[in-house]
Amino acid sequence: MKLTLVFLFCITVVQAQSDDYDYGDDDTQSETPSAESPTAEPAKKVENPRGHRPHFGDESIYRRTQPLPSGGRTYERKTSYRNQPTPSTQRSAIVEESINLDAGECTHLNPEKGTLCPTGCELRTRLLKEEKDLKPAIDNLAVEVSNLTRSTNTMHVYIENVDREMQWRETQYTGNYKVLDSYNTELENHFALINNTVNNRMLSSTINTMHSVLEILNQKLRVLRGAVLTQIDHCKMPCTVTCNIPVISGKECNDIYEKGGTESQMYLIRPDPSKAPYKIYCDMVTAEGGWALIQNRQDGSVDFGRSWDAYKNGFGNIAFDSGKGFCDTPGEYWLGNDRISQLTRSKPTELFFEMQDWENEQLRAHYATFIVQNEVNNYRLTVNGYSGTAGNTLLEGAKMLIGINRTMTIHQNMKFSTYNRDNDGWEPGNPDKQCAREDGGGWWYNRCHSANPNGRYYWGGNYTKALAKHGTDDGIVWMDARGSWYSMKKMSMKIRPAVSSSGAQEQIPQSFFEPKS
Repeated sequence: MKLTLVFLFCITVVQAQSDDYDYGDDDTQSETPSAESPTAEPAKKVENPRGHRPHFGDESIYRRTQPLPSGGRTYERKTSYRNQPTPSTQRSAIVEESINLDAGECTHLNPEKGTLCPTGCELRTRLLKEEKDLKPAIDNLAVEVSNLTRSTNTMHVYIENVDREMQWRETQYTGNYKVLDSYNTELENHFALINNTVNNRMLSSTINTMHSVLEILNQKLRVLRGAVLTQIDHCKMPCTVTCNIPVISGKECNDIYEKGGTESQMYLIRPDPSKAPYKIYCDMVTAEGGWALIQNRQDGSVDFGRSWDAYKNGFGNIAFDSGKGFCDTPGEYWLGNDRISQLTRSKPTELFFEMQDWENEQLRAHYATFIVQNEVNNYRLTVNGYSGTAGNTLLEGAKMLIGINRTMTIHQNMKFSTYNRDNDGWEPGNPDKQCAREDGGGWWYNRCHSANPNGRYYWGGNYTKALAKHGTDDGIVWMDARGSWYSMKKMSMKIRPAVSSSGAQEQIPQSFFEPKS
């Protein structure tokens, strides 16, 4: 672009210089004698203030010799000047004939402007040379301008496409905004409706439900308060055995039964002659009698959330006198793991569960084999040979579960656990994953249970996570019978030798397991 401007500027300068030779001056025209007055004196010649220049009106051709600026050679120049306007056709022909290119003159770049002087020719030659040099640059510039034009057109098309896309997206955005606005309005209406429903209906219903639950709890508290007052009355005097202990005793309850002890009450037994006898309640009526009661739950009067040593040695109330003059009614207790282990390992033993729900329906579970190992083996459990109506939870887990969830509720071959001795199958040693702590008592927990006879006692049967201490099913649970969130009213565990002293196999009639209410 700069070269083009220089080129145009030079052309303008050349044209301006050449024009100095093209103009005539009317004021310098000399007067000529009139043809009508030959005797008249010639007019006085007036000098042109711009300098002497020959007029094209003269009929003569002036020649002059000018020295070169170098001071050497001279050259002869024929110069012709034209008047304005041109006097005649003859004079114009004379001017044209007087142009001598051989004398150093040359035509103007614009033929209409005549010829140039030698200095003008030099400038013309130089301009032509520069034109030859500038032409490739101008051609390249033309190509670049053409490319720029095409790029501009492409950009214009792209901008038009972008503009159309923006218009389409603006339309889409407007539509989406309208849809979103309608959804927001609908959501606000639903929220207002729900809020109104909750405030006006559900709140009052919830308050009524809470009042009902509170009333039930108050009733339970009154019952417990009465039981506590009764216990306080019994404990005003030092605790003494007020029951007459039967004279008959034996190695275990079945031995006493065979000796003639047919009354269900508290007895003294001595399985190991090297150790002192201890008290136990013997059921001499159920399924042909001879059962030793090793666990009993019936009113929630005893807390079963005990330590390892408490479960090892036993706790609770064996029996009390209901007015018959002897301890005919069993209390809530756990016989003790050491004693249970000794009884089950001395001879083959069978286990019998009896349970009752809050509608007084009886359920039973019988295991033909029951073995509890010693403390060194953490009182590991072995059961086998199920029959009954409650469900085979100890061997098969909860039937309502499937896969690993069911497997983790099997109690067979589990070690005994308490809140301070973690032997369960749920990451032993991890205090945050401890079944005995969460489920309310000591038991042969897996991860965690399908049966929980030593759990917390809940009045009324049904309970919820909100009532549970840790939000778990920690009640007196037998899942196959009533599910996880139902706590039994009564639960007992009884054992007796599977073979009598005479060597006969003890049998329980199948009719005994039929549901009774």
